[in-house]
Amino acid sequence: MRRTRALKPIQTTKNVENILSCTEVGQPLSPMARKFHEPESNVYIIIVIGFQTQINPEVVKANLVDTFLKQPRFSCLQVADEKNGGQLKWVRTEVDLDNHVKVPSPDLNQVESADMYVEDYVSNLSRTKISMSIPMWDLHLLNIRTSKAESVGILRVHHSIGDGVSLMSLFLSCSRKVSDPDALPTLPASKKQKPCSTSSGGFLQHFIRLFSVLLIYWNTLVDVVMFLITILFLDDTKTPLKGPSGVGSTPRRIVHRIVSLDDVKLVKNAMNATINDVMVGVTQAALSRYLNRKYAGKNKKGGGGAAGNNNLPKNIRLRATSFVNLRPYLGNEDTAETMRSISDVKLGNLIGYVLFPFTIALREDALDYVRSAKATGKRKKATLEAIYTYFMAKTFKFFGTKWGSFPTQTTLWFSNVPGPQEEITCFGHQVAYVAPTCYGQPNALMIHVVSYANKINIILSVDEGIVPDPHQLCDDLEESLRLIKDAVIYKGLVDCNVY
Repeated sequence: MRRTRALKPIQTTKNVENILSCTEVGQPLSPMARKFHEPESNVYIIIVIGFQTQINPEVVKANLVDTFLKQPRFSCLQVADEKNGGQLKWVRTEVDLDNHVKVPSPDLNQVESADMYVEDYVSNLSRTKISMSIPMWDLHLLNIRTSKAESVGILRVHHSIGDGVSLMSLFLSCSRKVSDPDALPTLPASKKQKPCSTSSGGFLQHFIRLFSVLLIYWNTLVDVVMFLITILFLDDTKTPLKGPSGVGSTPRRIVHRIVSLDDVKLVKNAMNATINDVMVGVTQAALSRYLNRKYAGKNKKGGGGAAGNNNLPKNIRLRATSFVNLRPYLGNEDTAETMRSISDVKLGNLIGYVLFPFTIALREDALDYVRSAKATGKRKKATLEAIYTYFMAKTFKFFGTKWGSFPTQTTLWFSNVPGPQEEITCFGHQVAYVAPTCYGQPNALMIHVVSYANKINIILSVDEGIVPDPHQLCDDLEESLRLIKDAVIYKGLVDCNVY
């Protein structure tokens, strides 16, 4: 078994003591953090991490003292401030790790399936909440061998502490490359737009710039109006994936499927798209297959319908609340820079969201799903909708929770977070996979995509009363990627010999 060791910190010029006297302590929660405490969106993030070795709990605890506990939000209570109308604020407290680190000892003779044991364990966590008498996070260490890992760690964090990007930064700041134990992991480089030159170009270039700015403002106006109409009365079509009101408080079944990142990149390069375009296209194809099968079953009960036919109703309105990291837009440091050390990581919820329409239909050409996703993604990049929804939490708090809450009218939540490009260790334990997701959201389905080394993990968080067969949906996602990849090769959009 690989020997585990304490994490060797990377020093920077920033004094670690600065974060211990963070001005955030004693301050109220931000408007976005408060949104994650509302009854219909009391959201927790769960990160399931598979390891290639057995977990040493004492090594993990020793490293938590110098990592997580250096972060104020991991060592602060969220306390109602009676002087400020009961608004929650951050209050420093002493952390007893025994209240946060759980090491269950299952009787392996009674466990029929290790995979199902872990799946049930995570599902049972979604039935509970963390007491507000302690900082709102815990860590569960399961030394049980599954089909994908030798052991499993489950980190549960209330979403008010931070969003997926900031928690990924914290996780990676606690990690090192397998190939170089003293080096931090590498994140995919984000493309930065080149600044426009004001000295070059003639009338045409200036006209194009002006038109682009006007187009962004016009798109934003359209999106804001559509958002307000959605909040007032515009619901998604009632499909077998659409949850009822109150679904945010139901338990979740969390499953995941690992696919090849090289397959996704093959499609990405052939279609001149992004990783997100491809994964949205795969998701559209998979949801279309899944719903077609469900409607086929309904039609058979009525005397007609077949799984091989197009059984989908026309004009299905199915939208995702798709989350956007706003750090590049609001002037914050790049994620790769903020993880140089534990003290550099800035937790918080600097995210907005857009209402992203999904195309639900059976296509003869599988590449049409990616083309549709690419076109919609390009349109959503030319809008300030995500920034609007971020500031809306503060602007509309005076008009009631309906206007400042996450929309319940959409069918699902969708999120895509880039992970490390190479194999990593965390606290000396080599990582096999990373599977982050949420529970408590006001939708019956959440799809989360995260990359790790040469793999992509697709994680589903579902209400089993609405989606009773999440593994079937995982099969549809995997099969949809295969069909799209095969279509790229068949059409000669890639050199098969090189592939």
